[in-house]
Amino acid sequence: MKLSLIIPCYNEEGNILPLYEKVRATFDGVLPEYEFVYVNDGSSDQTGPVLRQLAEETDALLRVVNFSRNFGKEAAILAGLREATGDLLCLMDGDLQQSPEVVLSMIRYLEDHPDCDCVTAVQESRDENPLMVFFKDSFYKIINLVTDTHFEPNASDFRTFRRSMADVITALPEKQRFSKGIFAWIGFQTHYIPYTADERLTGTSKWGFVKLMKYAIDGILSYTVKPLKFALGAGAVSTAAAVFSLGRKTPAGKALVLGTSGVQLLCLGILGEYVARLYTEALGRPVYIIKDVLHSKGIDD
Repeated sequence: MKLSLIIPCYNEEGNILPLYEKVRATFDGVLPEYEFVYVNDGSSDQTGPVLRQLAEETDALLRVVNFSRNFGKEAAILAGLREATGDLLCLMDGDLQQSPEVVLSMIRYLEDHPDCDCVTAVQESRDENPLMVFFKDSFYKIINLVTDTHFEPNASDFRTFRRSMADVITALPEKQRFSKGIFAWIGFQTHYIPYTADERLTGTSKWGFVKLMKYAIDGILSYTVKPLKFALGAGAVSTAAAVFSLGRKTPAGKALVLGTSGVQLLCLGILGEYVARLYTEALGRPVYIIKDVLHSKGIDD
């Protein structure tokens, strides 16, 4: 059974070779066949040249998909799934925080449980800023409250799954993709295992607070229309309150008018977000653009 290890990379020049060597040391002699599928997501450092040299020199099965610019991790995941040829596919970050040993545990579980389609790693503990942990926990509580799809708290993109599941994911036509939501929405039997992320070898995380907040908002808006229902109700209440306070010269009346105006702007903002998504989908632009695809000598294209 062949494994495709899909590794999205964005400015990971110092982690490419150490991760490659760690995977080789873990997989060689244990897995009968596996391939690397690196997706260079428009890196601005030396990630591209390092991957090119690796593809030229390695005796392993290795593909490198180079984007024309940075399209984001979601696009890189989709490209990796489309390029992979394995019977099993594994998503792994390129920063050495996710261990290849855990991948072997995932594969063994799938081999021992043929009815299971996917094994997903869940962060057992997070060495992060308490405020960041609070917002992440709040995200899962909110999205599970407002959607009909269950999102496993702290489930990562680090997972191994069968080809049948990958084919369903790549067939979905949506342009604005939220992988956590896609994996949850399509169903399939998933087993969750705990893991603790290792320390990053070099570089810094690309996921700051603002980017994570945008990611969370995208996820919520992609899998529920309840914010629109909230906007409808809040808009009706605020409009009624504004009419009631019309003409009142008291400080309370002025404050009420100001408050209701703010609620109405919030409602317009929510509506605008959904309209923007419709607009983006209607344009029909591709999720990503591939500049070139490199491969090692052992791969025939």
